[in-house]
Amino acid sequence: MALEIELRGARVRYGPLEALHGVDLAVPTGAMTVLVGRNGSGRSSALHALAGVVPLTAGRVLWYGGGGAADAREITALDTYRRSRLGMALLPAEQAVFPSLTVAENLVVPGPLGGGVDASVAIFPELSRLLPRTAGTLSGGEQQMVALCRVLTSPARLLLLDEFGLGLAEEVVARVHASLASLVASGRTVLLAEQTLPSEAAWDYAYELRRGDVVSARERESPPLSGA
Repeated sequence: MALEIELRGARVRYGPLEALHGVDLAVPTGAMTVLVGRNGSGRSSALHALAGVVPLTAGRVLWYGGGGAADAREITALDTYRRSRLGMALLPAEQAVFPSLTVAENLVVPGPLGGGVDASVAIFPELSRLLPRTAGTLSGGEQQMVALCRVLTSPARLLLLDEFGLGLAEEVVARVHASLASLVASGRTVLLAEQTLPSEAAWDYAYELRRGDVVSARERESPPLSGA
């Protein structure tokens, strides 16, 4: 199985609190993987560790880029910007837009995470009337759509999304899942962090985290995860 990225023995601390306790997490390439767990389980910490937002106190991050073991590159010491240059895009659960910029400016920010206005409006036509507005004046759901567009329209090969459906209507969430499925079908890799397995998502692999540990893993055809 070709991999996109992997955590090996990953430990993350926030002061005296250890959020990840030696987690091993392999993300297959060209597939949708879901990290399932309640608040405090370590889902966000795992995504942030992969993206370089938080440093590891122990363990390693390996980047495969769809290759085999011989292609593994250790990126544990790389900062977030350099990881994004490899082809990662992270949608955090909070503070995912530039509030002082207009919606249009948020959608055309240059660099590896920059998307485009036309492509974004094609996904969310609702944004067309909001383009001149300052992003900080939008509702939470509107800001989330802007943030999602920055990830969905990016050229990144690995998309990391942390509970992207917060504040969005069910119809909009379904639309995003359809877009993600299309990206996976084209060879991209998606890693979602969710409290439960999304029934509408065409996911391929799932890990369940509990209090900073991976307690189970499964493929789509396997028996359900506990509590999912």
